[in-house]
Amino acid sequence: MVTRRSFLLSAATAAAMSAVPTRCLFADEAAPKIGLQLFSVREDLVKDFPGTLKRVAAIGYREVEAAGFYNHSASDVKQMMADAGLHCVSAHYSLADLLKSTDATIAYAKTLGLEYVICSAPWAADPAHLANYPGGAWQGILHAMTLDDWKWNADQFNQMGCKMQEAGLKFGYHNHTMEFRTVNGSSGYRILLEDTDPRCVTLELDCGWAAAAGQDPAKLLRKYPGRFSMLHLKDLKPAAAGTEPSERISTEIGLGTVNFHTLFAAAKVSGVRHYFVEQEEFDKPAFTALTIDYRNSNILARGGALRAA
Repeated sequence: MVTRRSFLLSAATAAAMSAVPTRCLFADEAAPKIGLQLFSVREDLVKDFPGTLKRVAAIGYREVEAAGFYNHSASDVKQMMADAGLHCVSAHYSLADLLKSTDATIAYAKTLGLEYVICSAPWAADPAHLANYPGGAWQGILHAMTLDDWKWNADQFNQMGCKMQEAGLKFGYHNHTMEFRTVNGSSGYRILLEDTDPRCVTLELDCGWAAAAGQDPAKLLRKYPGRFSMLHLKDLKPAAAGTEPSERISTEIGLGTVNFHTLFAAAKVSGVRHYFVEQEEFDKPAFTALTIDYRNSNILARGGALRAA
């Protein structure tokens, strides 16, 4: 893939990062802690889970969010996180998996010390129309969710959220693009905002996917203060002609199309507590890109400007 901006900009940023210890660049304790969604390093985790965690921490990240534990026990993951100096705040699960193993998920989360359990993929009461959709279930979720499906999901989230709350956990939902698809004058996200109980269900806003779906994530944060506990920091390359929202390609924070100055300003006043970088595609070595993400996120979170080479 071709980078959105010149190689020189990325190279200069990486060089600057290698010359200065990342964790010492920012001393403003009032600024948010920038964490990492570990899906960004999924290929590395498969090969070396504990070593990858230590490389993440070496960049400066201290909070992480999981997207799978690769057959490791909760106690082993807890120890590996501690050895790396990381706090695993949250973890992602599909609703289908959560419904099949709610109690086991709660037990795992409690042992690991998670604060949040996040649903990152909806499902349906009768999922045949999703499972049989051309291209498979995920394409069905992207294109064939009905308003009744979303109402059913909202009801499941309320029940799941109450059960998680009783166990001392917080439950939430992470968006992609399909939630914003207009169906008969409404949308899945509107239903989730209106039908889920804020006392039991929080939201994790993926700013990149929301922007890809034509939303202004900063406006969403300001319109619904208190509903969003967590924020995924994701930047996107410009959309090629005919590109579907779900096919947008991510890039380093600050080098794409998302307006992070307005986003961080809105997040500050709307109650966001945790911020996780997530980059899903890379034009350069992943840890080089994630170092740039960490540096740029910290600069933008403090209202600073990125300097081009």
